[in-house]
Amino acid sequence: MKKMLATFALLFILGKAFSDVRLPALLASDMVLQQKSAVSLWGWASPGETVYITTSWDNHTDSVMATSEAMWKLKVNTPAAGGPYTITFRGANTIKLENILIGEVWVCSGQSNMEWSSNQNLPQMMEELPKSANSNIRLFRVDRITSATPQDDVPATWKVCGPESLKGFSAVGYFFAKKLQQQLNIPVGIISAAWGGTPAEVWTPAPLVTSNPELKAAAEKIEHSMWWTVTPGAAYNAMIYPLTNYNIAGAIWYQGESNTKTAATYAQLLDTMVTSWRSKWNNDFPFYLVQIAPYHYDKQNIGALLREQQTNALQIKNTGMVVITDLVDNVKDIHPKNKIDVAARLANMALSETYHQSVGEVWSPMFKNMEISKDKAVLYFDNAKNGFVIHNGTKASDFMIAGEDKNFYPADVKLEKDKIIVSSKQVKVPVAVRFGFSNMATPNVFSKDGLPVAPFRTDNWPVPTPAETE
Repeated sequence: MKKMLATFALLFILGKAFSDVRLPALLASDMVLQQKSAVSLWGWASPGETVYITTSWDNHTDSVMATSEAMWKLKVNTPAAGGPYTITFRGANTIKLENILIGEVWVCSGQSNMEWSSNQNLPQMMEELPKSANSNIRLFRVDRITSATPQDDVPATWKVCGPESLKGFSAVGYFFAKKLQQQLNIPVGIISAAWGGTPAEVWTPAPLVTSNPELKAAAEKIEHSMWWTVTPGAAYNAMIYPLTNYNIAGAIWYQGESNTKTAATYAQLLDTMVTSWRSKWNNDFPFYLVQIAPYHYDKQNIGALLREQQTNALQIKNTGMVVITDLVDNVKDIHPKNKIDVAARLANMALSETYHQSVGEVWSPMFKNMEISKDKAVLYFDNAKNGFVIHNGTKASDFMIAGEDKNFYPADVKLEKDKIIVSSKQVKVPVAVRFGFSNMATPNVFSKDGLPVAPFRTDNWPVPTPAETE
């Protein structure tokens, strides 16, 4: 008899546990929900159970029934930025989420230059921590985790920004959020999902990599490491897929260093990744990337070729790129310490392109076309309507010019308002020009708006590959 009663008690406890409403980590007190949108709310409950959801901003109650898979999901409309608000979920149990803000939500992802934080004693972050308390910035940091299959939840929690909660959080992500919050004067939620060393393949659904012969071949060439995964899809499944029910305004991306040795496929890979993210989020959100910084790679040209691929990736709709060739204190350190200015350029890009604020020019000058005039090459650019200027010196650096023999020589440079003219006594009939096209180049030519000219080359000649320069 006692055994039977114990069994009934266990069944009662288990039945009650299974009937409880449960929420994913993203839906929690202190979160920021995307303003003026139909945001998803979702979770788990016993099959057939009705979940009642009340939002305090309109005191409206919606209901949804859990499916046979014990899952439920619905959308609610959010107002303009504001708060704090509450959301109450009622089923067999009641969950009340508090201190919820409505504002703008961004994802920041990539490898170490996005992930780095106070954990690496970055001077800017160490200085920032004591003065970082801001209840209008909320942080959600996804820890490094992998999975062979897409996951529906992630171990993380929303935190109000402050000296303790900011420890270990992405410096670029934080400074980006801080500038948006100050300029827009509304709450900002920033979700960090980054992992040092990871190639872009791990952030892309594995079937999209393995089913493409070029992407698969490149992925197989990436060297394994004990410090990070190189398995296609592994970080996407565990660190990105669980976020995709959560409405966002956009994403920022700082990655590429680990793809330098397979640079030829990077633009295609990034297109595949961005398209897959947007498809899963069902949102063609803006995607702004950081061009990798100058660095003393051990293979010739691989940094230059990766930057070229990042520029090519701008053909993806609704993307932008910030150039940081001038924000490097040491080209022998792959982790530039200046994260504030990187974040500021990303934030200005978002403020201009996403929020349509007037913040000045946000695009670096980009090569448009070249004309040959006798022994000179005349270069034209986008995003340089006010002309060019030389920083740190009197001569423009890092321009190279070549004729049909494909031998490049340092060029003499003349800056004019709407063009740059280059020539060399060694090149009688110019055919090609390269600018900043090397691993470590830190060129000194800027737009008068203060942004560095993006590295480029006008030719498509074969460039020595890593294997050829070993």
